[in-house]
Amino acid sequence: MKDQENKKILGEERRQLILSWLMQTDKPLSGSELSKKTNVSRQVIVQDISLLKARNEPIMATAQGYVYLRQNTPEQTYEQIIACQHAPDRVRDELTLLVDHGVTIKDVKVEHPVYGDLTAPIMVSTRHEVDQYLQRIQETKASYLSQLTDGVHLHTISANSPAKLAAACRALEQAGFLLSS
Repeated sequence: MKDQENKKILGEERRQLILSWLMQTDKPLSGSELSKKTNVSRQVIVQDISLLKARNEPIMATAQGYVYLRQNTPEQTYEQIIACQHAPDRVRDELTLLVDHGVTIKDVKVEHPVYGDLTAPIMVSTRHEVDQYLQRIQETKASYLSQLTDGVHLHTISANSPAKLAAACRALEQAGFLLSS
């Protein structure tokens, strides 16, 4: 029995397990967590996820891990794209202000002079997720995309009501985060 537990799960069987685990949970699953469950390296998991994405499986990599994007949500969601500008030391303030208004920050986008639009998923909805995201940035010593554009960036935000989006935008404006024309 012990040998069975330590045995590597191979190829297609492993990818089907990964897909099943992602579909069964609402929380992100990290590459490290998936590699431990399947007894393969994290790089093998990255390759498996790439193969699943190539099959049009709606999997997104976030700072917290991989998530399966569900097509049918029981609750109506509303989206809006907002333009912001601020220094890197204000990222936490911006993100917590949004999540405190019941908003999910789906992504960040900048317009790069060479590469065009660069978009990265964020997918944070709570202060805890904001903390995890910022901790990952700090641990990896990564730069914010907005540092490429003097702090100018876009976010796609979503909420279960237009009123939450409007309230969040008013709060961003009052805090000086919204890019003014």
